[in-house]
Amino acid sequence: MNKYNSAPKQPVLDVSRRGLLLGAGGIVGGGLVGVAAGYSAASVGSPVTPGDLQQPVTVSPGIANTQVTVSDPYGTDIISFYGPRQAGVDTPLQAHGVFIGLYLHDDTDADRLASMMRLVTDDAARLTQGRGALADLDEELAAAPARLTVTFGFGSEVFNRTRPELKPSWLKPLPEYDIDQLDPAYTGGDMVIQIQGDDPLSVAHARRMLLKDARAFASIAWVQTGFTHARASHPDDTTMRNLFGQIDGTGNPTRGSETAERVIWGVGDGDGNGTKSLQPWIENGTSMVVRRIAMNVDEWDELDRPMQESVIGRRLGSGAPLTGEYEHDEPDFDAPGPTGFPVIADISHIRRARTSDSDEAMFRRSFNYDELPTSSGNQLHGHTGVSESGLIFVAFQCDVDQQYIPIQDRLAETDHLNLWTIPVGSAVFAIPPGCEADGFIGEPLFV
Repeated sequence: MNKYNSAPKQPVLDVSRRGLLLGAGGIVGGGLVGVAAGYSAASVGSPVTPGDLQQPVTVSPGIANTQVTVSDPYGTDIISFYGPRQAGVDTPLQAHGVFIGLYLHDDTDADRLASMMRLVTDDAARLTQGRGALADLDEELAAAPARLTVTFGFGSEVFNRTRPELKPSWLKPLPEYDIDQLDPAYTGGDMVIQIQGDDPLSVAHARRMLLKDARAFASIAWVQTGFTHARASHPDDTTMRNLFGQIDGTGNPTRGSETAERVIWGVGDGDGNGTKSLQPWIENGTSMVVRRIAMNVDEWDELDRPMQESVIGRRLGSGAPLTGEYEHDEPDFDAPGPTGFPVIADISHIRRARTSDSDEAMFRRSFNYDELPTSSGNQLHGHTGVSESGLIFVAFQCDVDQQYIPIQDRLAETDHLNLWTIPVGSAVFAIPPGCEADGFIGEPLFV
């Protein structure tokens, strides 16, 4: 039994629903007409008094297709599903996330795959707008979407079964790194479904509904669940913290800015000063890297605060570089300390992640995980502890080879933080464009 038939073939789903979606106008040339896209307005976090506490990131109104929301304490916030780009890439970060890897069944050819994408697209559109799935017996669970988003990504096998000529050259496993201890339970996959929102109930409901749609076409490769901070516990768009206490994602380009448009979507030309033009694999498409990084929180706690900050290169309280005062201050990597050595060590995390090459950049959208320890505790580096924690590291960029790989190479080589972390999962996906109400996600692969 290979990975593509690791699950038994499922029986046909509800006849009336399948007949409606896949019968007249389903496979034969027609499309689904979904709910109309919701409208949204900017929600900008108020600044707080400068000091040792982290400063919020200002939300830019942005340009073309920037996803924004209306502040609402009752969970009825809606992020538009339909549009040129998929939501959930550069939308404001939500509190909860689920990442589902799928393996296609052997008999899921191009026609069946198109049928699957029609099904999941239609239900994702409904759920994100606060409506039940088409055959949903528990539609009340969808009534408060709370900024729910659903994002679909494709691995190599999807292109192999549809249009191989569209497969980008970077769509392949990342290089093998010495720091990796990859677990097949969190690695690879033919497709990914990313579900995010502020209400764990609506997120869980969306997960169940979409997996019911997919089960006749694919089996589950892996599931990863994570969290950031609860909404309203911090000003909107505050950079998240990981479970080392580190502010995580400070270097992200401002959402909706020209830099973000170029880094994520490949929009714009090079600047003529060494910056090369980035070429998206398809207009309004991007790439997604998912790395599951186990963090030895127990041994990290044995370091004093100055040592923790030295490893990272930033102050834990404010997120400021060791040579600065505020989170978004530019680090001075040449500034000497009292002993003559640089204040920010050459092997610090921030130093290894930074480069003068503006092509080497990504948009991070990561989530923490904290799970039940094994019977002997966290066994990273042979240490027995009380934690099984880590980071679901998610990065979006136009071109994995050009933008992501050089950074990962440097981090794998001599990042001091590697002493307390181990990558245990890895996957790369192509994110297709969004769609309109009469189409479905991934439609260009079936033309």
